[in-house]
Amino acid sequence: TYFLLHFWIISLLSLALACKPGRLRSVHLRNMESFIQAVQQVEDSNPGLSPLALVRALRRTAGHDDLMTVHFLGASHNLSDTEGLEGSILNATSFSFFDKAIHHIVTDHGEERGVVLAPDGTTVALAPLLLGIESGLKAKMEGTEAVGIFPLSLGRTLGLSLLSLQDIPPSMRLGPNGCWDNVEQPKVFKLSRPATLATDAVINGGMDGVILGNHLSKLPATEQPQALSEILRGYYNFTLTEKQGIDAVTSYISPKRRQLSRQLLESLDLHAEVMTTLTLVWKLEKTEWIALDSGLGNAVQDGLKTFMHRYLDCPQIIPRCQWGAKASRDTPIPLSLPLRFLYVHHTYEPSRPCLSFSSCSRNMRSMQRFHQEDRGWNDIGYR
Repeated sequence: TYFLLHFWIISLLSLALACKPGRLRSVHLRNMESFIQAVQQVEDSNPGLSPLALVRALRRTAGHDDLMTVHFLGASHNLSDTEGLEGSILNATSFSFFDKAIHHIVTDHGEERGVVLAPDGTTVALAPLLLGIESGLKAKMEGTEAVGIFPLSLGRTLGLSLLSLQDIPPSMRLGPNGCWDNVEQPKVFKLSRPATLATDAVINGGMDGVILGNHLSKLPATEQPQALSEILRGYYNFTLTEKQGIDAVTSYISPKRRQLSRQLLESLDLHAEVMTTLTLVWKLEKTEWIALDSGLGNAVQDGLKTFMHRYLDCPQIIPRCQWGAKASRDTPIPLSLPLRFLYVHHTYEPSRPCLSFSSCSRNMRSMQRFHQEDRGWNDIGYR
């Protein structure tokens, strides 16, 4: 009788929680729009909330006050403009959605958390993105140089990843990418191989943090920053038309991530910036002895060549799983390299240009169906 009563009490409590507004009823998808909507909920319940106060409160909620972040941005629990926002954040988004969305980890099973699917088809880690935005907003407010944007968004993770895997080829020290369980309703993101510190999502988020942080820090003195939700929507929720190709877009949008990052990073001595960042990390952690290793500079230099080539020179690669490819009907036979010839055979022409990740994915699936079902071929080889 006791156990039966206990069971019914637990059931009733669970039902009550599930029916309570804002609790357990809604499932947040791991895409950028869900995150932006959650941000906007907090803004709507706190009229006049500054974007800097909100991004600081998000850092406090996610527990991202490590030594280096505090060095550049200050401890979030000591910043008066974050007081009282934690309750608003949790109440507006059901069971600390922000903590789960922002806190970046990779599980033992290869699931990468703290990342979201962006409208351009790439996966973005939110933590480095928000640190870059906060650094830029802080510099704008104080009228100072934004010295923490690159170290916090990209430099630290990039440098540590390159050094932590010195015994393997530079090409394996960064990445990997992965696949979502469902690109229409993403909830779980799994990596294609064991993770480095700088996964593709972390690098994407870091580059976005550098881009947006620098943009915000250089706003004219008379111009106030937009709300955080508007900053994010303006960058990620782009609209293209057939008459306006992406090269004609002058605003900051995520499909131009590589071009914009190149413009910013080429103005830096990237090797010196990464080494300076690592020196600061070791100083704050009292591990300066690491710098005595004479081979560190060469390891970083070699790794940065890979970074520049993969993430700035080459176009963004969308893997088959991201556009919803079906499996091949046969076992592919690896080709012997180098190839003497490569023939590209066009058998399909979309009726109009695809201007978004979702429409391009639909075209890819249509092409594959045509090849496999109408032509009877095993597959198409596109990524």
